[in-house]
Amino acid sequence: MPHTLREYQQAIRSGSTSCVELVNQFLSTIRDQEHLNAFLEVYSEEALERAQQVDQRFKDGTAGKLAGLVIGLKDNIAYAGHHVSASSRILEGFESVFSATVTDRLLAEDAIIIGRLNCDEFAMGASNENSAYGPVRNAANPDYVPGGSSGGSAVAVQAGMCMATLGSDTGGSVRQPASFTGTFGIKPTYGRVSRWGLLAYASSFDQIGPVTNSVEDMALILEVISGADEHDATVSRKEVESYSEQLDFNTPKRFAYIEDCLTDPGISPEVKAHTEEAISRLRNAGHTVEAVQFPFLNYMVPCYYVLTTAEASSNLARYSGLMYGHRSEKAVDLESTFKKSRSEGFGAEVQRRIMTGTFVLSSDHYDAYYTKGQKVRNVIRIETEKILQNFDFILLPTTPSSAFKLGDKSEDPIAMYLADIYTVQAPLAGIPAISIPTGTSGNGMPFGLQLMNRHFGEADLLAAAGYLYELMKS
Repeated sequence: MPHTLREYQQAIRSGSTSCVELVNQFLSTIRDQEHLNAFLEVYSEEALERAQQVDQRFKDGTAGKLAGLVIGLKDNIAYAGHHVSASSRILEGFESVFSATVTDRLLAEDAIIIGRLNCDEFAMGASNENSAYGPVRNAANPDYVPGGSSGGSAVAVQAGMCMATLGSDTGGSVRQPASFTGTFGIKPTYGRVSRWGLLAYASSFDQIGPVTNSVEDMALILEVISGADEHDATVSRKEVESYSEQLDFNTPKRFAYIEDCLTDPGISPEVKAHTEEAISRLRNAGHTVEAVQFPFLNYMVPCYYVLTTAEASSNLARYSGLMYGHRSEKAVDLESTFKKSRSEGFGAEVQRRIMTGTFVLSSDHYDAYYTKGQKVRNVIRIETEKILQNFDFILLPTTPSSAFKLGDKSEDPIAMYLADIYTVQAPLAGIPAISIPTGTSGNGMPFGLQLMNRHFGEADLLAAAGYLYELMKS
């Protein structure tokens, strides 16, 4: 069976398959893997109708860059005329009146959207156990979590339910589940991809990124969805490079690795040994790999949660039970409408983060927490950029371990938050980062390595990811 979109397109052009046949195959797999709970809604008839249209475009010679790509959307990315709920009861039954910019750009290049994918509620979680519609299960072993918050996006690709998906990454929500499911996941530079139509969690962190089975497909999808957008004032106008045409990686590079990551007591022996193996292989291949000091590891997760919960408190205030979304039947006046609608509509983790964010923004605590958090974020950004002045890439594990069992950390929020310890640096600094599926633990569960580089360095990052993936396979 073809592995990359290019191979699928070649098969369609040769007549050995068609978009309709592909969609039917994926629909069959979705039905067979229903127990994984990756999809909240499948657009069966619509996807088949669109597949017929794309097949005709192949015959006419007018097919777009992504023609034949069967892709799923995380349930926080808007698609006009379709439900979007961020996997929350507060938006149960809500239908979007417009499409996200990324959705429009996929459709403009003839992608076929097959459904919307389960996630942690409002993208808040590291295990996909916080969804109002039940947990997503890891296809490698259904007793294990897939990671979060884009767990449905990762499992859909892992289990062959579609070719690729879009997720969103705030503190690791694409890369961490990619690591746990043996897929590729990228968080682009902040501002590289428009956030228009993405249901906001933390606006100065959120970025949309693809989950794929190959660097080649990731490069092409990112090339399509990136770039300026009049609807998003935070998106960059910097020209988008042809990532899919720049995947060669020939010259020796300089890699840094953060020594504290490998001495951290939370890292599993398997992940540590695998990272050291990657360092050794890179050196043997002629690259410079050096340890660097970055004594901020233990500050990054607290800084991240102070700032993101503050932004969540502000962003989620719009869900009041008045204009749209869930409204409590027990409400009798304005105050009870707010209180009861939110109490019934939001899950425990979302409520926890809203209350934390409201606390750190309160007049008595603003300077002690929020202002200080912004200062720490700035230090992390500056010190990360200093490393990247002397090195091309920073290499580190994506996660401190492979996937854990369902329920293992659900009663301990701090342990769950620490699952993001290696992924929060990139969003705090605003730089791109990618998870590469290179490792497998003794119990058969996958895990990944992570690369970060300079702002808007996606072309080099993708090329390096493909190289490291092949290097670790050899």
